[in-house]
Amino acid sequence: MTRTLQVAPSNTEQARAWDGDEGAYWAEHADQFDLALRGYRTPFFEAAAIGPADHVLDIGCGTGEITREAARRAPAGRALGVDLSAAMLRSARRRAAAEGLANAEFEQADAQIHPFAEREFDLAVSRTGTMFFADRAAAFRNIARAVRPGGRLVQLVWQPPSRNDWFLALTAGMAAGRDLPAPPPQAPGPFALSDPDRVRPLLAGAGFADVACEPLTAPMHFGAGADDAYHFVTGLLGWMLTDLDDTGRERALADLRATLRAHETPDGVLYPSATWLITASRT
Repeated sequence: MTRTLQVAPSNTEQARAWDGDEGAYWAEHADQFDLALRGYRTPFFEAAAIGPADHVLDIGCGTGEITREAARRAPAGRALGVDLSAAMLRSARRRAAAEGLANAEFEQADAQIHPFAEREFDLAVSRTGTMFFADRAAAFRNIARAVRPGGRLVQLVWQPPSRNDWFLALTAGMAAGRDLPAPPPQAPGPFALSDPDRVRPLLAGAGFADVACEPLTAPMHFGAGADDAYHFVTGLLGWMLTDLDDTGRERALADLRATLRAHETPDGVLYPSATWLITASRT
């Protein structure tokens, strides 16, 4: 029987995007998205310190790379990945099955309101997935309810745009000279948790303590070469071209090619990036 996805009214737009074309694009290019963030994998899992019998919740799991690794590290436990995107979850299930990970499970759910069993998990993790909740206070309260006392939260989120050259360079290229307004700092999006001074009271109010925000940097990988990266980025940011005329589109695509070529290295097209590794314990 097909279940209807229950979404908080405030998350309707996010659900429409992630369970639509945006999520489908991520599912189709799962390997590239995972590769882009590979530089953060080691410190993320060192902080998670997953035990062999842990029950792990992966929030915004996408195509499941983090969930699958959590399952491998907890062979006597389980890992549950939740996401809004049916397309990404189909990919996640296929990949887990191909690896024989019977203790990796996936569910389409809005973690802001999903009725997780109380105190079900030893650890909640998220790799760049928690910034998209419309009501972050409600979301973290719900996540805290699902984590046992003494359990932990580990999440990777972006530092501000000014510290992420990949974002500045790629959006500037696609802007074609336009002065594009920055999104409101509290709006759901990649940089919604970029200010530790806002994150600490947010998590404390949800029931977490010992909140720490560790700055990390790593190169973002966008493709093996400039042409490869060009096809990936135009698919990812193509929406920025919709209101341009032909001249504007040509300029934007030429500017994009130029920045990608400028960042081409023997190891691929690389841009500097900066994140916060946020850890906390459940009170």
